[in-house]
Amino acid sequence: MVAVAILAAGRGTRMKSDLPKVLHCLGSRSLVERVLDGAAEINPVRRLVIVGYRADLVKEAMTSQGDRYAEVEFVEQTEQLGTGHAIQQLLSPLKGFEGNLLVLNGDVPLLRPATLQRLLETHQKHNNAATILTAQVPDPKGYGRVFCNGNNILTQIVEDRDCSPAQAQNRRVNAGIYCFRWQDLEAVLPNLTSDNSQQEYYLTDAVNYLNPVMTVDVDDYQEILGINDRKQLATAYGILQTRIKDDWMARGVTLIDPDSITIEDPVHLEADVVIEPQTHLRGETVIQTKSRIGPGSLIENSQIGENVTVLFSVVTDSVVKSGARIGPYAHLRGHAEVGADCRIGNFVELKNSTLGDRTNASHLSYLGDATIGTQVNIGGGTITANYDGVKKHRTTIGDRSKTGVNNALIAPLTIGEDVTIAAGSTISEDVPNDCLAIARARQVIKHGWRLKARSSEGSKQS
Repeated sequence: MVAVAILAAGRGTRMKSDLPKVLHCLGSRSLVERVLDGAAEINPVRRLVIVGYRADLVKEAMTSQGDRYAEVEFVEQTEQLGTGHAIQQLLSPLKGFEGNLLVLNGDVPLLRPATLQRLLETHQKHNNAATILTAQVPDPKGYGRVFCNGNNILTQIVEDRDCSPAQAQNRRVNAGIYCFRWQDLEAVLPNLTSDNSQQEYYLTDAVNYLNPVMTVDVDDYQEILGINDRKQLATAYGILQTRIKDDWMARGVTLIDPDSITIEDPVHLEADVVIEPQTHLRGETVIQTKSRIGPGSLIENSQIGENVTVLFSVVTDSVVKSGARIGPYAHLRGHAEVGADCRIGNFVELKNSTLGDRTNASHLSYLGDATIGTQVNIGGGTITANYDGVKKHRTTIGDRSKTGVNNALIAPLTIGEDVTIAAGSTISEDVPNDCLAIARARQVIKHGWRLKARSSEGSKQS
């Protein structure tokens, strides 16, 4: 039985923000969300988040996501007096708890669930009072050094400033991630003191009262990197992106220039997808096999079918079915749906519109709040005038109809099947099936007409 406690009370002054540090986003999720989600895979019986600075914002961020964090318990640390003081706040909430307590930091978001599982398994297998996650880092300066015997039993933790020259050479450092047998920790927490230069209560001091204490080295030291400022946040994002992109390439996705591409972790890609440079995939996006995305495209919360191309375009909250060609410079948004084998070309915008299979809108059109049938051809410059200043209205175009260049379709409007609309027409009344619609002024030519010559005075002024 395992409970998880996440330290999330600090402000994070080096972030230069009124937002609590743990609410800053790393990709698609906040730091504390990533820590919570990583811990969820070990199936804890309780999840406690220790909050302090702007506790209301942290609670609101968690509770606003429906049932996802419904079981999270919040524990307030009204004064931030160190990690030991934070865990002391659990004495009441965990009174009578007889399992193990895993202590995580809300600003250490890169820990893999497998690492936490290994820490917990080691702790349980050896019946330790405490087990500490450690890492071998290239540059240990600033970290507390951890010393242990050949059986990984802890012998000493020495703070960086207290290390002798020989001790400073040790590259094993304390990651600040602990697993405790709660009843043992509960007994020693009241003994912690703030007799140090920072006048804080350190959780590491509790380790001195416990036996046995074992260390577990993390395989990849980057997992323990904490975030204290914007530069470290950017570094963590780069590490996360490398993990994600390496994983997709191992699964058969081609990334033409990985360094210029970003992919958020909720995205799902199938084998043989090709992602071109300067392309960004976000949210709950799915891209099916043999599709080619980019260069220079943004896909967010959208479903892309097989054999689709998206070139220099933006697709958000939309569906593109198999064989469609999008772009360059197209914009699909607001729950647009493009049928199979459609062509959505240069500078075409779709908003809350549905296009049937094999329909083309090749250039310079705005199609908003429209239902368009199959095999329809939208002429260049065609727009749906969907807003009357108060309400949005819908335009419906039947199968196999064709609009001309520079058509304005004033909604609400229904255009039937097999209709042709003459170029330059403004259509404001419904059009029946199988006809030609013309709605434009007759061309007038006035022979011998010209602008009057300007006066000399006017010419000088100009």
